[in-house]
Amino acid sequence: MAESRADARPPAQEGLKADAIGFVDALVIGLNATSPAYSLAAVVGPVVVLVGVYAPGVMVASFVPMLLIASAFYYLNKVDQDCGTTFSWVTRAMGPWAGWLGGWAIAMTGVLVVGSLADVAVTFALLAFGLDSWADNDVLRQTLSVLLIIVMTAVCVIGTEVSARVQNVLILAQVACLLAFAVVALYRVYADTGTFDSVDPSVSWLNPFGAGGADLTAALLLGVFIYWGWESAVNLTEETEHSATAPGKAGVWSTVILLVTYVAVAYAVVAYAGTTFLAENADEEEFIFALLAGEAMGGWDWVVLLAVSTSALASTQTTIIPASRTALSMARRHALPEHFARIHPRFRTPDVSTWWVAGIAIVWYLALNQISANALFDSLTALSLLIAFYYALTGVACAVYYRRHLTESLHHFLLIGLGPLVGAGLLAWLLVESVSDMADPANSYSGVSWFGLGPPLVIGIGIAVTGVVLMVVWRLMSPVFWAERPGVADPELVHGKES
Repeated sequence: MAESRADARPPAQEGLKADAIGFVDALVIGLNATSPAYSLAAVVGPVVVLVGVYAPGVMVASFVPMLLIASAFYYLNKVDQDCGTTFSWVTRAMGPWAGWLGGWAIAMTGVLVVGSLADVAVTFALLAFGLDSWADNDVLRQTLSVLLIIVMTAVCVIGTEVSARVQNVLILAQVACLLAFAVVALYRVYADTGTFDSVDPSVSWLNPFGAGGADLTAALLLGVFIYWGWESAVNLTEETEHSATAPGKAGVWSTVILLVTYVAVAYAVVAYAGTTFLAENADEEEFIFALLAGEAMGGWDWVVLLAVSTSALASTQTTIIPASRTALSMARRHALPEHFARIHPRFRTPDVSTWWVAGIAIVWYLALNQISANALFDSLTALSLLIAFYYALTGVACAVYYRRHLTESLHHFLLIGLGPLVGAGLLAWLLVESVSDMADPANSYSGVSWFGLGPPLVIGIGIAVTGVVLMVVWRLMSPVFWAERPGVADPELVHGKES
């Protein structure tokens, strides 16, 4: 049956701070959450190894499922402005069991990635200031990373407006640094003053099928997940002006801006460095920009290092947002202990859930570092499983929740029904491919076998099993949430806002 607006959000006096940020702030947060500079640095080398000069085309192809899922986020947010996003929408469309698992996946992505992002932010900041010996000191670097997580978590708790202001500064610094690098690199290509075997850019590089075969599939797996994080803008829906439309638009526009940024920088990197250098240094991953910066920009290499540092720094903060807001939403609906639903009386942010996410992330980061640095990278690889799962789940939920409205117009059928389903299908395919790839221990960073499988797959399975166990236990302890029944989108909400 149709649902009313009243049960979609908590009473104003009990909820998050309404109208704390605007569309532009949400857009910036969505962009920063993807950590563009760091994502590019980590992915460009491995993608070039797989598809050569067609790396920009892979960025374009990977964008397609992201745009389709962003459309699902927009239309679901239009009828349910809940900071829990996927958790709330899937629960309403498909029931509490599926909804709980979607929420668990989002919460765990924050736990897996925050420590690594802080580590990268600290490492590249130290390199930018010439403190290479500090960056090589594991104890010092990890201590600074933990302190950074604590500081950025405090910024999240103090207020969404403060968070937005910090993010605005960081995105400007990051984009300026990336553009400076791209301009210098392309100039040196055309001036023939580079130190590598440069390649003149070609429009044909935009063809994602230029390489073809299994290598294309592997490259798409890498490409899709550099877009992850834009939905942080939608997690702030209860705190954004024009909450029914602005957060969803911010999410969609984030993916478009990321596409332009990724393609432009990929062109500059491939053209300047050439495929041979990138292939030979692909195992350096995020340090590929550090290597290129010194060659392309001479004494100004700190500009690119600072871009990667600010990228990871911004994402350290914004990645906490989806996990903490999802935990808040779940607790509000009695899907988690009530303690996680606490709103700070002064700052009106979810302080308890935010600190819990940060605390668990710190423990995870330090624990895996005790195993090895590669184990930390393996945990990041496991992210792809969680991301593909909850994105695909959201795409299906959109079509299911709007099912009574899909035949009202071609617009509804394509953008609310078919598009999200196609996006979900593509991500489901990539999820299966990821599982197959991760099953082989040789494909992991550690290169070792855990229970006969690759460490990333073991981590992914472990998180899934833990989530199922916790869900069943909480179902037995507090069955209130599981009394909810699936519904459909309220016609008044569907037609009451411009699309």
